[in-house]
Amino acid sequence: MRLFSAKVPGIASEMVELLTTDGAIECEDRSEVVRDVEAVLQQYVRDEQEVSDKARDLLAARGLPHTDLGKMRRLVADQRKLKIGDDAIDYLLDQLVEMLMHSTNVAEVFVEDWELRKRMRDPLRKQASEEESLQEEVRGRLKHVEEGSALWEIEYRRMMEDIKRRKGL
Repeated sequence: MRLFSAKVPGIASEMVELLTTDGAIECEDRSEVVRDVEAVLQQYVRDEQEVSDKARDLLAARGLPHTDLGKMRRLVADQRKLKIGDDAIDYLLDQLVEMLMHSTNVAEVFVEDWELRKRMRDPLRKQASEEESLQEEVRGRLKHVEEGSALWEIEYRRMMEDIKRRKGL
């Protein structure tokens, strides 16, 4: 799962809304809790970008093909103890629950950890499904290019940026 920086405020607001309306948490200032959640999500975005940059640098330094980028990203992420891909949602939920338990902006937590995770999972899953639909759209437009080739990597990145820009991501 990739988390887009532009989507973070909406996801954070939705999460805090779900937690406060159900009475799962109590807080004096909801906007402060939203900022706390945003901070955790933005840190993940930055960490994921650093992993990608480091993986690209390693590929270039070792002269490996771009098809090994996924393997290199997983290797760098494992070294940094960062979960990416399918494990990202669980990793983020762990981080968010930990933050809620220690935040000075959260007065009281009234539900178990698993219940907090369950309530915060839906906004992240929505983001993951949007990402998958973006990838499918890009792949659909690049049917004429062989996947895994250098041209495909360049065109994929260019097409993804173009679609993100048009959709405001």
